[in-house]
Amino acid sequence: MTSIFERALGEDFQRLHPMMRRRFGVGLTSGEACVGRGVMTTIRRGPWWTVPFLQIGRMRNILVPDTGSDVPFAIENYPYLDPLGRETVTFVREYEIAGKRRRFDATMVLDGGRILDYLGTHQHLAVDLDLHVDDEGGLRLTSDAQRFHEGPIAFRFPMLFSGRATLHEYFDDADGLFHVDLEVHNHRFGFLFGYRGAFECEWIPATDAPERLKPVRHERRT
Repeated sequence: MTSIFERALGEDFQRLHPMMRRRFGVGLTSGEACVGRGVMTTIRRGPWWTVPFLQIGRMRNILVPDTGSDVPFAIENYPYLDPLGRETVTFVREYEIAGKRRRFDATMVLDGGRILDYLGTHQHLAVDLDLHVDDEGGLRLTSDAQRFHEGPIAFRFPMLFSGRATLHEYFDDADGLFHVDLEVHNHRFGFLFGYRGAFECEWIPATDAPERLKPVRHERRT
């Protein structure tokens, strides 16, 4: 068995920088978690009229309306087996800005050879992810179709009311840090939210995630 990211990328996984391979090799087989700590040099959002949209996302740790610079943050990637028997990796980012603690909650599973990203505290949004390894051994991630699940309700979430995320993560040998750059755009309203930062990682033996990082509800539907 290999990590969910190695299975999703196939042979391209070996094209990642060695440090990126270790980071995205986190899983039940490797038996370790990856905890990153660093600084977001910028946290940005779109014009004022994007704030209500971001506030809705904040309620379930999906998006946040804050802006800032040089903000300390942490990202915790722990593998665990969810109640449905799926290998899952947490992608929980947390920072404090202007005295407010903020979190992005995401849990990722492998679904039919593709990474599926459940967003929020209750896995309300299921987002298909496209992964691509660039020529420098970095990973580029683009969000695709999104589906909303809540109780008996399930539907394909209209992109008019959502955003498409693009993320670039890479390891820089010059400074020995991982770098991340995220932007979320709506095809009609433009830029919604983004951040850019750098961090270092430590690897911790783990075959389960702390309860504080797990979603309140695990969604069966993909």
